[in-house]
Amino acid sequence: MKRITLSGFISAGFLLIFYCSATAPAANIPIRQWTRFEQAFTSSKDYDNAVKQIKVKVQFTAPSGNKRTLLGFWDGGRVWRVRFSPNEQGGWMYKTICSDQSNRGLHNQNGSFRCVKYDGDLPLLQHGELRLSSNRRYIEHNDGTPFFWLADTVWCGPLFADLNDWRIFLKDRVEKEFTAIQFVMTQWRMAKTDAAGNPAFTGRENVAVNPAFFQRMDKYVDAINDAGLLAVPVLLWAIRGQENPGYSLPEDQKIVLAEYMIARYGAHQVIWFLGGDGNYSGDNAETWKRIGRAVFTEDQHRLATQHVRGRSWIGKQFRNEPWFSFIGYQSGHGDDVGTFRWLNQGPPATQWNKKPGLPVINTEPNYEAHNGYTHRKVHNDHSVRRAAYWSLLVSPPAGVTYGGQGIWGWHTKVQAPADHISTGLGSPWHVAKDLPGAFSMKYLHRFFRSIEWWRLVPAQEVLAGQPGREDASRFVAAAKSQDGDLAVVYLPEGGPVTLKTDSLKKGLAARWYHPRTGGWLDAGKIEKSPQTFKPADRNDWILLLEAK
Repeated sequence: MKRITLSGFISAGFLLIFYCSATAPAANIPIRQWTRFEQAFTSSKDYDNAVKQIKVKVQFTAPSGNKRTLLGFWDGGRVWRVRFSPNEQGGWMYKTICSDQSNRGLHNQNGSFRCVKYDGDLPLLQHGELRLSSNRRYIEHNDGTPFFWLADTVWCGPLFADLNDWRIFLKDRVEKEFTAIQFVMTQWRMAKTDAAGNPAFTGRENVAVNPAFFQRMDKYVDAINDAGLLAVPVLLWAIRGQENPGYSLPEDQKIVLAEYMIARYGAHQVIWFLGGDGNYSGDNAETWKRIGRAVFTEDQHRLATQHVRGRSWIGKQFRNEPWFSFIGYQSGHGDDVGTFRWLNQGPPATQWNKKPGLPVINTEPNYEAHNGYTHRKVHNDHSVRRAAYWSLLVSPPAGVTYGGQGIWGWHTKVQAPADHISTGLGSPWHVAKDLPGAFSMKYLHRFFRSIEWWRLVPAQEVLAGQPGREDASRFVAAAKSQDGDLAVVYLPEGGPVTLKTDSLKKGLAARWYHPRTGGWLDAGKIEKSPQTFKPADRNDWILLLEAK
């Protein structure tokens, strides 16, 4: 398998914009594979609420003869559009099907385009669309290249940011080697409208979509992909509150709103969060299952999950859902023994191997510069690293998410996030982007990029002793390959650490990785069992054992 590289993100961005921005391409203008084809159609009629009154479907026929049917979306007035990401090279044809067959502008419209090989440098497109690996433990590209999820949490970014600032921020995240951006795609408890005063929708029993909101949002989602980053939007924020559509809207209206956003952005490089911070247990679980089945079709070709509340685990409820692609969980912002043990010895560590298998990703560990829930101390870069490395090693590594106070709420001055006063003050985004923990994520990605991380599985059995039994904050996480030729051990507070090396290949080279600077120190090699290794100080360290 090939490893991901992040080269060429910015230099290739112009070419991506060029191909993705055409709205009425002629048949002789090629569309590059995995980018976006877009076609506009003009309705011959007016409707009071177009999204609710009619549906426009577009059937695409591939060069192989395979067919995919996607929803078109209303873009204001009499304008409708369809966006599509072709997965085959060659000549494509399409045909529209409108539920109002008397609408001459929307029904039975035909066209074609050519798809050519993607020749840019963005790994997100170079290796093809994302899917689950064959062993269902991590996410990979169409060509089998593993995708390492390293997301930043920017819930309010596209809603509040100036577009130029947004691009500056994304460039910084590429330089820090993030691979994805999590954000909210409608109004929610933190943002009643976008920066221009537009709500995403109005109404409750009869939702009316506001195209102006999404026309602005288009530019921000485009910018994420143009930078080479995966877009990870929350469709329906669902915590209690009338301003949150995932909580306040009736089930059928949640479907209307989610369906619209999927139609509009399903051709982008996205992974969906259907709900955000919701209660997905009991009867609520059944509601969300129905919504997921209604809005995610096989033809969409995009992965999806739920963003859950703190210390919640929904693997049991959703694991068998056809649209549910991986288990996202939130270890949250606690700084107490219960939080530590839930993460490093609870469901993420004990439930990952249930069937059917799915990747496991902590999509909200503690935010840097955020007050801890119990002791009210600010989470620093060490606690961020600790949660991240624990998350990556107590389950088979697939990725992890970072969050920083001042970034997730998109602050433009020193302030506490709206509706989150107890979390403490956060710096403006342009200051918070350089919190020490953000640099730690860069070194985290570099470490995992240097090894075949997708072969690792949790391996607590290699530890001769576990300091975390007495002090949960000192839990040592260990993982190794099935063949025993690769092992990773994370020490949150130095060592020494004694390993039972019988399950590892003899003579493996040992090195210490410094997760605060990205530096390496030699640690000898495996010579006996058990064998003790001692780092240089009492800070956090990673011990890597691998064949020379």
